[in-house]
Amino acid sequence: MNDTYHDHTVRDLSTWPVARLEEALATAQDGRELERIRVIAQSRAYGCGDPDSAPLRWAKLSLKANKRLPGGTSWNDARKSSQNFALRTWIIQHVGPGTDPDWDPEALAADTLAVLTLAPGRARSLSTGWHGLPAERINELRQHKNMTAHVDQLVHLIPSGPTKDRLSSWIDVRKHLP
Repeated sequence: MNDTYHDHTVRDLSTWPVARLEEALATAQDGRELERIRVIAQSRAYGCGDPDSAPLRWAKLSLKANKRLPGGTSWNDARKSSQNFALRTWIIQHVGPGTDPDWDPEALAADTLAVLTLAPGRARSLSTGWHGLPAERINELRQHKNMTAHVDQLVHLIPSGPTKDRLSSWIDVRKHLP
């Protein structure tokens, strides 16, 4: 099935096998097509009843498509990070951690902390009067909330130490963010 979107033909990729979507990703340039590949691969990773290698392959494809999506704005970068973190957390929980950094809980924790531009205490203090903040600051708080959505599941998968402590502090802070 093909649809049109602003004079562009939209291919129905939903029935394509993973190998064909991997090939399509190699040449995809359009953000809409990259997003469709990401979403299809992500849903297949989540719903795949095949052996563990199948969900991992689908998840890797989704992560690769996500990485190639346009970035450069705080919203796009935060969305890409949120998508990445959610999928990686799900795979670690449901398939298991592995030696690949994408499936390593400690690497995911480090990646999460690396994208957060606010310290938890600063985010918490800003959230107290968030209604009176400029729109840009409210957006920053919302982005932090989205980028830490997986933390409550991840924190139980990493060993005690400073990284776990830093992540744990975001669990309570998230509840107060807009």
